[in-house]
Formats: sequence, C-alpha cells, structure tokens
Amino acid sequence: MQVLGAFLHGGGFAAKDEMGLPDGPIQRGGHRGDVGVRRFTDNHARKTTLAAMSKKKPRPTPVPAEGLSQLIDAHTHLASCRDADADLVERARAVGVERIVTVGDGLAEAEKALAAAQEFDNVYAACAIHPTKAHELDEAARVRLSEMAADPRCVAIGETGLDTYWIHHEPERTAPLEVQEEALRWHAELAAKVGKTLMIHNREADEELMRVLGECAEVPKVMLHCFSSPLDVAKEALERGYVLSFAGNVTFKRNEEMRQAAALAPAGQLLIETDAPYMTPEPFRGARNEPSLIGHTYRCVAQARGQEVEELAAEVAETFAQVFGV
Repeated sequence: MQVLGAFLHGGGFAAKDEMGLPDGPIQRGGHRGDVGVRRFTDNHARKTTLAAMSKKKPRPTPVPAEGLSQLIDAHTHLASCRDADADLVERARAVGVERIVTVGDGLAEAEKALAAAQEFDNVYAACAIHPTKAHELDEAARVRLSEMAADPRCVAIGETGLDTYWIHHEPERTAPLEVQEEALRWHAELAAKVGKTLMIHNREADEELMRVLGECAEVPKVMLHCFSSPLDVAKEALERGYVLSFAGNVTFKRNEEMRQAAALAPAGQLLIETDAPYMTPEPFRGARNEPSLIGHTYRCVAQARGQEVEELAAEVAETFAQVFGV
C-alpha cells in the first residue's frame, strides 16, 4: 500500500476526564453520573465528598504558550468549541498557529467544517461519518460526502475508523463493528478516488483497524489521529508509512509510552493536533481546549524528541503541507 500517513485516534482512552474535559454530571454511558447519584443518597458520603471538593485547587485559566511560530493544528473541532469560529481562529493566529484542519464527525458537522474552511483562508476541512455513527452512512449521506470530498477546501476524509469502546458501553447507540468496517472501507475508497488523506479514529480497535487498513491498498495517504496505541502498533504504523498525530494527552504524566511513540516517529511522519475541545494539555487539563493552546503540546513533544521546539515546528509544518497538499 502506497501511503504517506494515518491519524490514529484513541487506542485506549479512558472517559472524558482522560480527555481533558471537566467531569459533567453524567458522561456518555452514565458511569460518573450514576456513581454520583448513589453516593449522594448517603448523607455522610455527601458531607465527605463536599469537604474533599472544597479542598481541591481551582483549575488554572488556560494561557497559550508564548514565543512560538509556524504552528499547525492538524485536527480540531471548531464547531464543538464554545466560541465563534472567528474568535477561535484569531486567537490561534495571534500565538503562531498558521493553519488548522477542522473536522466533521457527522454529516451536519461536516457541513460546518466545510463552511469554516470556505470562510477562513487558513482553515481546511475534513469530512466523514464518525465510526460510532456509521449506521448513518446511507445513500444520501454518501452522495453529499462525495460532493464535499471534491471541494478543494476539504483536504481529508475523516474522521472515520473503528471504535469498540462504545460498542461495549452503549451498544444501543453505537454502530456495530461490521457496520463500522463497511463505512471505513467506503471512506477509504472515497479517499482513493479523490486522492486525499484518510483521517482515522481508533478507540480500542488496534488489531481490527490495522487489518482493515492493510486491505485498503488504493488509499494514497492514511493518517493516525490522536495516537495513543502501544509502541508495537506505533512501530508497525510507521513501517507502513503512516503519520502519527499527537494531541494534548501526550502531556499527561502517566502517558510515557505515548511520548516514546512521539520520539520514535521520524521527521515526515509526525503531526501535532488539539482535538479540541477535548484533550486539553497540561498544565490546563480539565479546562476546555482550543487551537490556541497547542503550543504546550509542541513543547512536550519537542522535549520527548530531544529537539528545539522551533525545529519541531518547522518539520511538522512541512509534513502538514505534504499530507494535506496545501
């Protein structure tokens, strides 16, 4: 398979707390919310929990890293961030973020991503149906996605891929694996047809994903987004020519293996992203993410690779241009 790279998302994430977002009253799947309800039915437990909460340090207000330039954000979700696209793009530009790929993970979201790419000269779109929503890839969706893929402002087909995490936790709301595989193959065919990058989401499906990608021989470019899989998967992906893209979770203290994977990737096979509003980097984990915060991830990855951040930024900018053709 002639490939330039692949974005591999979430080889083994935990819940949203791992993703850098504050805990809500009920997360998708109900785990944290259900536990909280049970705890607060007991008065003693309630008092204990409130006392512990009062001692927690407040989360610091996110501040962009300063003094950087030539930055790119290879995967973000502008439409899911709270602020207007124009404000997000301007704040990012002010701290050296020169180009952004905003991603649609459903048909409506893809429309928003393409609209943003058409409005801002430094924003590009990736369009696809997310694997958990693969059952929504009907004939009408395929026709519209094919039209979007042909638009010059759409630089990637994604995010598509495989996700078994939600199959186990919310099977009634998640496309089964065989439907996800069919959708992935269709997106791969579309990427091959239009000659654009295939942007991959992966959550707890390393073996299945690598098998399917290995069978998609015509895909010119494959990218692994928000990479968090084990080192053996990183090595195989790099041998195939895939690009590994790292988000803010590479900065989390316990993710040493992720930093090792970032150090392993040669120049030309490494990208940096926010996956905003998720994956907020340290020291602001728990706050809401946005493209302007990507400099912290750059600094972490540069340190892991033993590089100056300026050198890393130049390499990543060149890889961005090669992978997306812009």
